[in-house]
Amino acid sequence: MKNIFKSALMLMAGFALLTSCEDDRDDNPTVYAPTEFVLNTPAAASENIDLASSSALTLTCSQPNYGFPASTKYTVQVSLNEDMSDMAALDQNFQNTVISVDPSILASSLTTLALNSGKAEEDFPLDIPVYVRLRACIVTDTDGEVAGTEILSNVIKLSSVHVKYSLAPVELPKHIYVVGSFCGWDWGSCFEFVPVYEHPEMFWRMVYIDDQGVKINTDKAWDGGEKGFSQITVDGDLKGEIVDGGGNIASSKPGWYLMIVTASVKGRDIVYNVQFNQPLVWLMGNVIGSWDECADGWSFDVPATKDGDFVSPAFAGSSAGDADGGVRAYVKVPGNDWWHSEFMVLNGVIEYRGAGGDQARVSGNAGQRLYLNFSNGTGAIK
Repeated sequence: MKNIFKSALMLMAGFALLTSCEDDRDDNPTVYAPTEFVLNTPAAASENIDLASSSALTLTCSQPNYGFPASTKYTVQVSLNEDMSDMAALDQNFQNTVISVDPSILASSLTTLALNSGKAEEDFPLDIPVYVRLRACIVTDTDGEVAGTEILSNVIKLSSVHVKYSLAPVELPKHIYVVGSFCGWDWGSCFEFVPVYEHPEMFWRMVYIDDQGVKINTDKAWDGGEKGFSQITVDGDLKGEIVDGGGNIASSKPGWYLMIVTASVKGRDIVYNVQFNQPLVWLMGNVIGSWDECADGWSFDVPATKDGDFVSPAFAGSSAGDADGGVRAYVKVPGNDWWHSEFMVLNGVIEYRGAGGDQARVSGNAGQRLYLNFSNGTGAIK
């Protein structure tokens, strides 16, 4: 009896499920692939539209014929060509058929399109025809797009749009980082380049480069902004040793390099010239009896391994720190005074002057040496 009752319940449930699937009710509507989506031509389309003095550009459209009133996302696409071949989507989304376009966003996109077409900043302001269409699709409650519901509207023409140059100046990077096999390709353990004093466009770093290579970036992330061999200009005394390591900046003779990065602006892009020079570190001051740059015999021994120490020659004399300038160390960046790229070991840590002021002075005695480990950022005088 129990089994008969259980079977009857299962049959009734199956019948109910079949009925609900066959019904096209309001809470389970059928979605039709849209075939009609009209963007209306605004009344001002034939007039000169000055984006700088406009509070908004209003567009209206019909909802795509999905078969029911669906939650729809609309995106504006603009182009300088009637065939929309250079289309750019504005960084705005809309949820209804009355669309208020932000003039500043439109001006920025049109400025970029004009630059891409060969215009220069000095050519602005421009009075140009602009072509517009909309993209629509159904979205879920979490703003996810529903596959198969995308449709593009017709294209309308705005005959004359007045566009001022609307892009912010391209700024030089304030930080540059290098990642590679020396740190397991982990941005969390990467090196930051040191800014060169009085030269915000220049950075330096002592880096161990092997046949797997390195990449540089202005952020500590794999975000698409990283630069490899083909995205830089290879320069410097040892540029002949730098090779393409599968897109990375690699070396045919693995070892330490003094990398000097010079960033410059070209159009809307930042370009990088990277010098690969001898990994020379120099002593300076009373401990060598001279304040001459790159004094003969006073460069450090360079380690053969990525985790080895750079070791100075034994000090020829003593230094009393603040009283006579202290022990000083630096790398030579071409075209700069030695102190533009100096550094010192303070409390066991390598501290770089960078773009800052004078560093604290440290003392040293004749016969001692300065040890530097650029891999872990430590050092000592002993």
